[in-house]
Amino acid sequence: MIKLSGVIITYNEARNIEKCLESLVNVVDEIVVVDSFSTDNTKSICSRFNVKFIEQKFLGYVEQKNFALTQASYDYIVSLDGDEALSEVLQESIISLKNNWNFSGYYANRFNNFCGQWIKYSDWYPNKKLRVFDRRKAEWKGINPHDHIELNNTKEKTGYLKGDILHWTYQTYSEFNLKTEHFSTIAAKAYYNLGKKAPFWKILFNPTWAFFKAYFLRLGFLDGLNGFVISVQTANITFLKYTKLRELIKGNA
Repeated sequence: MIKLSGVIITYNEARNIEKCLESLVNVVDEIVVVDSFSTDNTKSICSRFNVKFIEQKFLGYVEQKNFALTQASYDYIVSLDGDEALSEVLQESIISLKNNWNFSGYYANRFNNFCGQWIKYSDWYPNKKLRVFDRRKAEWKGINPHDHIELNNTKEKTGYLKGDILHWTYQTYSEFNLKTEHFSTIAAKAYYNLGKKAPFWKILFNPTWAFFKAYFLRLGFLDGLNGFVISVQTANITFLKYTKLRELIKGNA
């Protein structure tokens, strides 16, 4: 029987971390929390559980999550964010892997809760994520803040688990607006460091396409008002990312 490490990175997740930990305690053999010096009650909540709590200055989303992997005792990983939890069905699916691990990694759908509503469309579901994996065969990659697990060899095989990763995203429109502004700044800086460009056609076309895909092709209109809000903000973060990138390019010309 293999042993599993649950790995989480946190910063001010007092609102959600208890649900996250409760969903892991009967599934994994250890829980590792790497915290970026939270100023809320995240640490005290974690202290009520049997977790390895490590404080580490934030290195960037990709870098912090790769650091967290190195702190785990076991090679088989269940990775969650502090605002995520395993559904009961997914818990059972992962427990069954302990005696039946056949692949290098496993995908599960992520089910997002936005302003109290579980979003079924709007390009947010099924939002498949590779979160159960062998760390010897995978690492976190991507352009901050959009991280993802990537297998080191494209020939590695993956499986699909029943159940959902439950994700409590933004619970107010104001929070969504602030995060859109924050994440677009991070993305613009990452794009600038990669030498990407921001021509006018991208500023015009990419946000338009982002809205059209989320609202019409991915049936966002079926999620009602929140589907429209999500689709608009999907376009907005794309618009802000490229306009901020253009500003960075001109400011450093």
